[in-house]
Amino acid sequence: MEFVKMEGLGNDFVVIPGPLQPTGDEVQRWCDRRLGIGADGVLVVTAVDDQSVGMEYWNADGSAAEMCGNGLRCVARYSVDRGLVPGPEFGVSTDAGARRVIVGPLSVRAELGPVQAGGDSVELAGYDLATVSVGNPHAVTFVDDCYAVPVQAVGPVVEGDPRYPDRTNVEFATVISTDRMALRVWERGVGETLACGTGAAAAVAEAHRSGRTGPSVTVVLPGGELLVEIVEGTAWIEGPANTVFAGSIAGG
Repeated sequence: MEFVKMEGLGNDFVVIPGPLQPTGDEVQRWCDRRLGIGADGVLVVTAVDDQSVGMEYWNADGSAAEMCGNGLRCVARYSVDRGLVPGPEFGVSTDAGARRVIVGPLSVRAELGPVQAGGDSVELAGYDLATVSVGNPHAVTFVDDCYAVPVQAVGPVVEGDPRYPDRTNVEFATVISTDRMALRVWERGVGETLACGTGAAAAVAEAHRSGRTGPSVTVVLPGGELLVEIVEGTAWIEGPANTVFAGSIAGG
């Protein structure tokens, strides 16, 4: 079975043509960084018509997820590169709904859909966490220095807390200015990643709602910079999406 390894700001994926429904064990094996290809998750891309494709996503632990922002941008690049759609603008169907993407020569812009910020506030592990939905669940906290946070210790505690019945992604954000933010993310079912598109959108949406930033913010992640814009309650992200290598999965 053929695959392409892709990354968006270091958030990396095994991308496979569909239709296909991998098992959780297969996803875990492919994402294993020592015994497999190595990735934060698996994306399956299926052609729908000449103006749209379908996207399904699994976390590295084998669990399915509703949405992945950087994955959506990689799907967009993959679909144009593979000739599934002519581009540059087309639709992608996801478990969170239909989304629009625009593929440029150096970056990909993607619509993440409506953001629901200002949800319940949770105090946990010494942090005040705001509940945000970007088609998937997020818990956002603002800190003086996100690089000083023990993300590896705090992240799993918040992710698996019973108050988040579907588990949650966790964002640790430091506002630098009204249009710039530093961010680290603990991703549900993955761990800390170099970047998270929906996490960046969740953090900016909550920062804008609470008056900390404007609606357009450059988010500085460990893997690079991502532009996030909140337009009439809808989140858009823009940044690079690249192919790393292609190969085949033994036995597939």
